[in-house]
Parts: sequence; structure tokens; C-alpha cells
Amino acid sequence: MHFVKSIDIETEGFSDVIDVTERATEAVASSGVVNGLLTLFVPGSTAAVTTIEFEPGVVADLKEAIERVAPEGLRYSHDARWGDGNGFSHVRAAFMKPSLTVPIVDRALTLGTWQQLVLIDFDNRPRKRALLLQVIGVA
Repeated sequence: MHFVKSIDIETEGFSDVIDVTERATEAVASSGVVNGLLTLFVPGSTAAVTTIEFEPGVVADLKEAIERVAPEGLRYSHDARWGDGNGFSHVRAAFMKPSLTVPIVDRALTLGTWQQLVLIDFDNRPRKRALLLQVIGVA
């Protein structure tokens, strides 16, 4: 069995972290899959998906850690070539990755108690993102 859903998400950019767990859970329920895999994928080179405990302290810690790894104010060759000022966004997204796969067991995502699925938009402006959810497995 195979199910695909695309979700449009408005973001603020600059490491905007958005909880997509509920939408992913709804996609799994709609799919009819009992056991299988959910893959989340964000097209584009300045956003990523990951898991985190989605609470303000951890979200702030993650944003601060990302800033230390790929600071916004550095010189990036991408900016020199294109002049769009989002070189840091591309580097951050490359480290974090655009996709994530979560097992589905007995119609449920196998997330930990405090684990949520999040989209992070690193670009230097608000964006309209499409998050692709693909469910494969057996009914």
C-alpha cells in the first residue's frame, strides 16, 4: 500500500521550527497502513526535517546550536556568487538533511514520549514550503 500527501506550510525563515507531528499522524491514519514507514521530505535547499522535543527551551537551544555551527554573519561563497544573503541557510540545511523516515507499527508512528517531528526553515525570509509525506506498508 502506498499513500502520498503534500502539506503547505507558511514559515518565517531564520530557523523557524514548526511542529508537524499532528499532520504526519493524520496522514498515517488516512493511509490505511498498519505497519510500514512514513517518510517526510522537504523540497528545497534551505530547509530540513528532524525530531526534537518541541518545547520552547529545547527549540531555543537548537536554534542557538545551529547558529554556532553555521553563523549567519560569516562570509559565504554562495552569497558572493548570488547576492541573496542566504549562504548560511544552505549550509544549515545540508547539515540537518531534507528527509526523515519513521517506522509505523500498529497504525502508529513509533515516536518517543517527548519526540515530535519538525520542519525547520533556515532561509532568510518567509517561505511557503511544501512538505511531502509518503506512507508505504501493509494494510
